[in-house]
Amino acid sequence: MSNCSVLQLIAFCACPALILQHWAPVGAANILAVQPSPGRSHWNVMRAVLRALTDRGHTVTVFTPFVDGDREGYTEVDVSRQMKARVGLNTTFLFETFGTTRKLMTNMMRATRSGCDMIYKQRHMVDILANGVAARRFDLVVTEPLVSECVAYVATALRVPLLYVVPPPIVTYLEHSLTGHVSNPAAVGHVLSRRGVPKTFAERLANAALTVYCSTLTWYAEWQLRWADPRPYDAVDLVRPSLIFSNTHFITELARPFSPDVVQIGGIHLTTPKQLPNDILEFIDDAPHGVIYFTFGSVVSMASLPENVLRSLREALAQVPQKVLWKYEGEMEDKPKNVMTRKWFPQRDILMHPNLKLFISHGGISGVYEAVDAGVPIIGFPFFYDQPRNIDNLVDAGMAISMDLFSVTNDTVLNAILAIVNDDRYQKNAKIASQRFKDRPMSPTESVVYWTEYVLRHKGAPQLKSHTMILTWYRFFLVDVTSALLFLAFVVLSIIYCGPKIINKRNFKYFYIGSVKAVRE
Repeated sequence: MSNCSVLQLIAFCACPALILQHWAPVGAANILAVQPSPGRSHWNVMRAVLRALTDRGHTVTVFTPFVDGDREGYTEVDVSRQMKARVGLNTTFLFETFGTTRKLMTNMMRATRSGCDMIYKQRHMVDILANGVAARRFDLVVTEPLVSECVAYVATALRVPLLYVVPPPIVTYLEHSLTGHVSNPAAVGHVLSRRGVPKTFAERLANAALTVYCSTLTWYAEWQLRWADPRPYDAVDLVRPSLIFSNTHFITELARPFSPDVVQIGGIHLTTPKQLPNDILEFIDDAPHGVIYFTFGSVVSMASLPENVLRSLREALAQVPQKVLWKYEGEMEDKPKNVMTRKWFPQRDILMHPNLKLFISHGGISGVYEAVDAGVPIIGFPFFYDQPRNIDNLVDAGMAISMDLFSVTNDTVLNAILAIVNDDRYQKNAKIASQRFKDRPMSPTESVVYWTEYVLRHKGAPQLKSHTMILTWYRFFLVDVTSALLFLAFVVLSIIYCGPKIINKRNFKYFYIGSVKAVRE
């Protein structure tokens, strides 16, 4: 056996992950993925995208705080020690941190850039950035731009195409820098707006102001961070994404213009329903009036809600004829007899059960798509970020009721529940939304595979990018053209207004001089 063969065999035994990268199947790509956001729901979307690519035969190496375990063609680099997952947070902390638009944008900016710093200092990433170009180990980078585009530094350093995965609706405060496009605030609600579609003059005015404010705030927050503590990636021109996978669908994110480099993959995280655990299945089947499922997702700790809110929820749910599955941490005091509590429930499988009548949710986009796919109406108690507009879009679709959690009473919660379970319109509209959601020419998984390989085939697919990406803001908004037209109009109007006066003044002068001469003669 040659020395080269011996070394290959030793390397294979010592580090099969590197061999998988080196011996990728013909036509397959080596993909580097980075998950800079510590949110579980964000990871669910990214994980589904990466699974679609590995199932296709591509090799993926991912830096993530959510470790699921390596498999063939898929290697994880655990960064959970550096980046703590945001799960089960106290509601007081959430509102103190994200309670206003300014706090939300500023803290998300800091979190994104902090995530970049943590990952770029990780020893495996240091090695990749130092040797990646020379070794040509990767063909593509996949990551998420939550607020800051510092996440693009990896693709910039490796000189490879970049794909963005956007788990919430398209981030309107970054939309122009990502795609060159700007949504019309008269027709498209900002991601932080409480309205999916502004309908009144006041809502359009507020949406336009929010759009300008958030874009300015994002720029200013990043400028402050760069000035206070400049990073190496602040000194380079970051590569632009070849493609953006947006976790949207026109059923829950109403129709709007998109540039060709934006591909909608709403619901990609949805999996095939599995058999429910026996105790939960028995609880659901033994509910003659149906079942309600109640959860605020992985981020919010339900047990940390104010006692007056929990009391109103408990008293209202105790009065409904349905049984209730309530995701709740710890032991619940005065738990109603018709309620089952757990720290975790198989949400997707529960929502797909035919005996489920209602989903009470905070409006996270992952749960929204699960409910739409299952055809289940929703009562929404949105907290922050995209949640209010997610629920508002479902209200417009006629399958949801939106409520303010911190002003609820026993009666308001009870009336909302009875309104949905006793009115067939909500059920019918939810089924219509489900049918439209599923009726697609290509599944989200197929879309991810096709468009990723399209970018690889066409060397970054620059033909998908809009020309507006290279325009400055004043050119994009035609400020220069408008200024030129206004100046021309000013000149023309000045001539029209002042010309006759000048002519009349000159005629009068000639007439006066002629008259004086005539008198003298």
